[in-house]
Amino acid sequence: MNKGDLIDHMAESAGITKAQATDALNALTGGVTNTLKKGDKVSLVGFGTFSSSRRAARTGRNPQTGAEIKIAARTVVKFKAGKGLTEAVN
Repeated sequence: MNKGDLIDHMAESAGITKAQATDALNALTGGVTNTLKKGDKVSLVGFGTFSSSRRAARTGRNPQTGAEIKIAARTVVKFKAGKGLTEAVN
């Protein structure tokens, strides 16, 4: 499912227009993004938790040449599925 399919599904399920569903989805993704940028986490009970974590700089290896490379520090996004989502998928 891509973003367009999700918008179609939201519009049909909620009985709203595609434009309204697009606005709602953009508001959700924007809110999650802004919260993670601040270093906070987003918990949707039954669905899961989005969080951000700092990954330290480290040394790695180029698999083709075996040469050591430096991997820069960065912030990564994590998602932990909630119990309701896990049970629904199984």
